[in-house]
Amino acid sequence: MFSSIKMVIAILLITGVAGAGVYVMKLRADNATLKANQIVLEQSVESQKKVLEQQKKDFQEILKANKELSSLINNLKKDLEDLDKRFTKKDRDIGKLAIERTGAIERIINKATDKAARCIEIASGAPLTEQEIKATLKSEINTECPSIANPNYVPHNE
Repeated sequence: MFSSIKMVIAILLITGVAGAGVYVMKLRADNATLKANQIVLEQSVESQKKVLEQQKKDFQEILKANKELSSLINNLKKDLEDLDKRFTKKDRDIGKLAIERTGAIERIINKATDKAARCIEIASGAPLTEQEIKATLKSEINTECPSIANPNYVPHNE
């Protein structure tokens, strides 16, 4: 009887040690899986940080471009208002003037058309010429769109 109890205890010990060994091996496998998952998560976090940084940079560039575009639109609106004021003066009849002073009106319209075409070129992205950049006097500027064609011109209150 005593030997059978020893045998049962020995079997239980062997089974316990074997079970503990299997359990330790399972823990090691789980640990390896968790380490691999941790590495993947860390890489994902880093890539997401880079994406967020790039999005912030892109957002700042968009804000800057919107600000520049808004400024350009405001300048163009001001130029349009100035043109409107020029053409809506009291007692001005372009048709009557064109009949009376054909050559002068033709010259004025042709020059204004050339200046307006240059305004469209500049608004479309054409670079300013050196003469346009240096213009500071009213006689040197493009009167159709001075705010975008002549950045150094400061108009005096008229």
